[in-house]
Amino acid sequence: MRSIVRVENICKQYRLGARDAAYETLRGSLTSSVHNLFNRLQRRNTRRNADTIWALKDVSFEIKAGEVVGIIGRNGAGKSTLLKVLSRVTEPTAGRVELYGRVASLLEVGTGFHPELTGRENIFLNGSILGMGRFEIRRKFDEIVAFSEVEQFLETPVKHYSSGMYVRLAFAVAAHLEPEILVIDEVLAVGDAQFQRKCLGKMSDIARQGRTVFFVSHNMSAVTRLCERAILLGDGRIQNQGPVNEVVGSYVASALSCSALRAWPNGENAPGDAIVRLHQVRIRDQKGTTCDTIDIRQPVGVEMDYEVLTPGHVLIPNFHFYNEDGTCAFILHDFNSGWRDRLREPGVYRSVAWIPGNFLSEGTLLVGGAVTTYMPLVVHFYKRDAVAFQVIDTLEGDSARGDFVGHLPGVVRPIVNWATTFEPASPS
Repeated sequence: MRSIVRVENICKQYRLGARDAAYETLRGSLTSSVHNLFNRLQRRNTRRNADTIWALKDVSFEIKAGEVVGIIGRNGAGKSTLLKVLSRVTEPTAGRVELYGRVASLLEVGTGFHPELTGRENIFLNGSILGMGRFEIRRKFDEIVAFSEVEQFLETPVKHYSSGMYVRLAFAVAAHLEPEILVIDEVLAVGDAQFQRKCLGKMSDIARQGRTVFFVSHNMSAVTRLCERAILLGDGRIQNQGPVNEVVGSYVASALSCSALRAWPNGENAPGDAIVRLHQVRIRDQKGTTCDTIDIRQPVGVEMDYEVLTPGHVLIPNFHFYNEDGTCAFILHDFNSGWRDRLREPGVYRSVAWIPGNFLSEGTLLVGGAVTTYMPLVVHFYKRDAVAFQVIDTLEGDSARGDFVGHLPGVVRPIVNWATTFEPASPS
């Protein structure tokens, strides 16, 4: 399958402190022209010496038709600049971009709409900009209006719309006028939870139709639900690209300064004391693979290797789970009857705690590992935030989320058994 987007070594440079020219009167323009005649050389020298910043530097990738690609990274990484280049809103300073098809973009509230025109007029305006004929726009008109849910405000100038109404209509236009390439920035966060669900579902439909979607978001759960591939930007460069779970996992690990695996190969520097020392902590799936991201429906194992150096002690391995806010979600202790009161012999031990599927909440969890003696209480080691992993929910409807797409608070999200009884109303 041929590439529908090809980006080759694009760079984008901005001059710090530069401003767009303001609108002027005729008199002001003439005055400025005379003034500039005498100061042109000085201004050129100032520009040469002005500070510049590279928003993008040597960015290259190819995207096939039908791929849904997430663009992730910290603030200032270059995500929005990349989308503006792909949308032809701005030109790259260097490099080449090849786009094979119509591009529809939703970059920020208000982009592409004329504030003085009504919702109806802006639908036709946007369609014309995309190169669509009036008949083709009319054919999609009812679907756009129904999706956006702004029918009663259709004859109102969009400058009177709320930001949510603006986004609903803008997304409906961009998604329904059948572009080959759809570019969506974080702007969807303006919409309510129900509309976000509709948008995510629509983007999935677009991808199934063989069209391409670029999606920028700081919501890693939304990215992993929607995208199959991701590109991680940092300081204007591509830091990583590939399958979405791998890229999101590496991004979360870098942001938290810890990953799904941490080892201490040098025993002398490992956490512990003369009785026991920590070797390794990792997050694993049922196949034994180390995983940065875990499907909320699947079991996840937290594994710890530790070495007992001195015999004759009862040792209790335990794990401490924290969310990103630093709230302790829960603590797991190994009270297995086979080891609970058993004195440990010297050697290397491996303890694994299995958390069932559909128990954890969506988001990032940090795990601390410890080994303790309880009588008397002795903490032989406790390594806070030893590893971290991302729990990913889906939109398939078979997790505790069900069909709800909005934010669900809480540190756990179990599926439990429900019982409902019914008593018919008495006839009046």
